[in-house]
Parts: sequence; C-alpha cells; structure tokens
Amino acid sequence: MTPLSAIRLHRWADLTFGFVVLFTLAYFVFTHEGLYALDDYYYARYAHQLLNGTFQLGPDPQRLLHDPLHERWLIFGPVALCYALFGVNIVSTTLWPLLATLACSALLWWYYRRREPLVASGAMLLLGLHYFTLNLSNYLYPDNINMLACLAASVALHAGRRSGRNAEAWGAGFAALNFAAILCKETLVYYLPFYLGVFVLDVVRRQHWRLWATAVLTGTGLLAAYLLFYQVQTHDALYRIHLIEQTNDFLKEGNYLEGNRAGLLFRLTYGPLLFLTGTGLGFVLLLALGSLRSAAPTPADDRQFWLGLALSTLLCYWLGSTSLTQYNPITLQPRMLTPLLPPLCLAAAFGLRDVLVQGRGAALYALLLLLLAALDRSSVAVLYLGWALLMLLLAMGHRTRKLPAGTTSYAALGLLGVAAVLALRPAYFMQKPSVSAHFAQDRIVRQHLQPPRRGVVFVDDYLIGNVDFYYGFAPPPGLQFRRFWARDSVQLRPGEGAFLLLNRATLSNPELTRKLLRYSADSALSWYPQRGLLAQDGPVELYQIPLNQTQKVGQTR
Repeated sequence: MTPLSAIRLHRWADLTFGFVVLFTLAYFVFTHEGLYALDDYYYARYAHQLLNGTFQLGPDPQRLLHDPLHERWLIFGPVALCYALFGVNIVSTTLWPLLATLACSALLWWYYRRREPLVASGAMLLLGLHYFTLNLSNYLYPDNINMLACLAASVALHAGRRSGRNAEAWGAGFAALNFAAILCKETLVYYLPFYLGVFVLDVVRRQHWRLWATAVLTGTGLLAAYLLFYQVQTHDALYRIHLIEQTNDFLKEGNYLEGNRAGLLFRLTYGPLLFLTGTGLGFVLLLALGSLRSAAPTPADDRQFWLGLALSTLLCYWLGSTSLTQYNPITLQPRMLTPLLPPLCLAAAFGLRDVLVQGRGAALYALLLLLLAALDRSSVAVLYLGWALLMLLLAMGHRTRKLPAGTTSYAALGLLGVAAVLALRPAYFMQKPSVSAHFAQDRIVRQHLQPPRRGVVFVDDYLIGNVDFYYGFAPPPGLQFRRFWARDSVQLRPGEGAFLLLNRATLSNPELTRKLLRYSADSALSWYPQRGLLAQDGPVELYQIPLNQTQKVGQTR
C-alpha cells in the first residue's frame, strides 16, 4: 500500500475543489426554478432600482412598509452590477449567490490546501455538496452570501491569531468582513459570543493585541459611519434594529410565545437536534464531535477553534432569540443554518482526517450512523445508511490490514465514499422535472406576449406578483395582467385581445398548492370553455380567448 504523501494530497485538494465547482455549476443549471418567493423578487427589484437610480435610501415615506430586506445592501447591490453587465434575467439575478457559494469552497481550498490538504478536501465536500448549500446557490436569498462573509471573517481572525504576521491587516479585514456580514443578514450576531470569548482569552493571555486593536478601531469606525448614515437618512441611528423589531411585532402571532406556545418546549429541547439530523447534518455533527478525540492534534489550535465556533453558534441557534423585546427562537429552516455550516464542516473535516489517517473511530461512527438511519423516517435515512456502510468498510479494511489507514487507497475510498453519498440527493433533484417551468414560461412571454400585442393576460395567483420580472421590471403598457378569477370583471378596448397563460408545473407544485393556489390547471381551463391554443412550451400553455366572450361576460357586471 502506498503511504500518503503531501504532494498527492495537495493534488487531491485541487481535484476536490474542481469537482465541487463543476458539480455546483451542474446543479445550478439543471435545477434552476426561477424566482422562488417574494424575498428574491424584492431583492431583484431593489437591484433594478439601484441600477436605475430610483432606489430609496430612506424608509417608506408613509411608514406603511416594514421591510428589513431593504437594508441588506450587499445582497442586491452586486446584483445591480450583474444587471448592468448582463441585463435583467434569472441567470444574472442568481449569479451572485452562485459565486458566493463557489467562493466558500475556494476559501477553504486556499486556506487549508498546503497545511491540511485532507481537511481542505473534507471540508469542501461536506460544505459544498451539502444539499441545502447547493439548493441556495440558484436563488437570490441572503443565506449563502452571508455564509461567505461569516466564513471569511472567521478565517481572517484565525489567520491573524495563528500567523502573528500582518496583524493589522488581518484585524482590519476581520472587522470589514464582519461589517459586510451585517450588510447581508443579521444572523452574524450568533458569532459574537465566540468572538467575545476569544477576545477575552487573548486579553487575559496578553496576546494578539495589535490584531484586536486594529479590529476594534476599524469596526468602531465602520459602525459609527453606518449609524451616522441612518441618523441622517431616517433620524434614527438604530433604524435597522427598530425595523426588525417592528417586523417581529407584526409577525408575533406566528412566533412561539404568541401563536405556538405549545411548541416552545420541543423547540428548546430536542427539536433542533431532530432538525439537524433531518437535514442530513448528523454525519457532520458526529465527525465534528469526534474530532475532539484526536490522538495527534494539529500543531495549531485549528480544530478547537472551529469546533468552538460551531458549538457556540449552535447554542445561539438553539436558545437565542430573533428579537430584543420578545423571546422568539429562530425558525428551524435549513437556510437559517448557513452561518453554522462552515465552522461545523471544518471541525468535521478534522474528524474525517483522523479516520483516514489513523483509522480511529470508524466502527463507532458506523454504529451511530446506523442508529440515525433507524431513527430517521425520511429519505435522509438513505444517506446515513450510505455513510454507515462506508465507515464499516473503512473499519474492516483497517482492522484486517487489507486496507490500512494512512494509505492512499484508504484515504481515496473515504473521500470518494463521502462525496458519492453527499451527491445522491442533489443528483436526484437534478434529474427531476421542473416544478416551476420558469424557462419555458419565459420563452412564451418573450415570443408571444410582447408589443404590438395588446390586451389582458389572465395568470395564476403566484405569477401575478412577479410577472414584471419577465419584462425587466418594465412590462409593456399595452398588456394588463389579471388573476384567473378576475375573468368576469374585464372590459376590453377596441383592438385588444384576451389571453390565458397557464403553467401546469406551477399549478401542481405542492409548495404552492398547499396555501396559495387553490385550483388545478384543469379547473382553471374550465373557466374558459371557448379558448384556442396559441402556443405551448412544455407544461406552459398560452390560449387566446374569443373577444366576444370576454366582452359579454364583462357586460353582465
């Protein structure tokens, strides 16, 4: 058996990075569903306003809107640049979250390729191929962008404390990147207890004072300028905090104390643990905790740093609140966990490295993963079974000496096995048919619903809220868009026509039919018995409604 060599491991890190990039790009292309909900539409609209100079820096003049998304400038600001370069379309809209997702893997590759190439490979696989990391790469949501800023800030702190050189540069970078995270999303606050603990530890030990002095001075300057800006624009330096509190107050009927008090005990006890294992992170958690058992720790404090940050962040997620005035734990949704993922996956990568180099704990991991597979009642159990089989093979190979730990074959089997199991879920969704048919609908709009065509287009309740996106936020004045059920209140002018745009994929999407869309495609068609098919692209159909029928219905009102 060939022992592991540094050169070979460096190449493996390079190959892993290349594979993660290609797989992410493939997922982006084959699973893209267009706009997901209101949030990404608002971010896209703000980007367009920023590009055209119509973006309002201050609050809503009538004080009617409570929109914290408006203050997340680093989410839609770069999208405005993409619009300037590539125009308004769904690819340019989601290019920024894709680049942020890839940049997370690039940062892990850059930071650990030379010192800990196995850790670099493991972390890139565990983070980059995690299903919900990939899932958020093709939606304009803040989570992966925020994850990049949080990861970069923590790397800057770790590098500054580890190297002892360029302390001022690392300190300034640490402060600037944390400020960037604030401009993405407010969940950066879950990192603050760990940062405060590291600061106190360094003060007690009288270490890294130049790093921290620069970070404090830079951060204070940035924060003071930020608060001054709000004071000038809104006459309230703490406007953003007050806006978040107003939003929490508006939504308080759905929180745990007002609307779901019965679920609070579950949320604060074992609920988060079940949630983590249900998203497929049970394997990562086991590896991260197992990294504490290393018989040969790294020369620096790497694993302790990342595990400490992961556990501190997890504790804040578990028990923390999204509000300062009322206790409201954060919603257990996968996209809320993105700041937790980088430190957790790095700590887990050290645990995986221990298995591949020493062979320690593989049998125990296999047993625990089998237990998770038995307890899980969803398709995620397949992943746990796959990882359990992998760990069992590694344990048997090491015990029988037919495939000893610390060899090239052993490490290759481990990394390939982890990657193969992680790729199962995203690969499954890559081959599924679209649930939105966005690109087919976009082609229909571009080819058939453009000037000089005039009239009324009846659309579903989901499309009515974002149809202007298909026109670059500038729909033609000759076309009006109305909901299906508004068919009996339409009056047409001479020269106008009536059209029905039907998206069968949208009308059968379970996420929409549960709450928003209470009708099927066939029932919608039954409302327009006299129709003629004008165009069809996959599940998207465009019908022309006879002019006399619409006029007659409208005149009965």
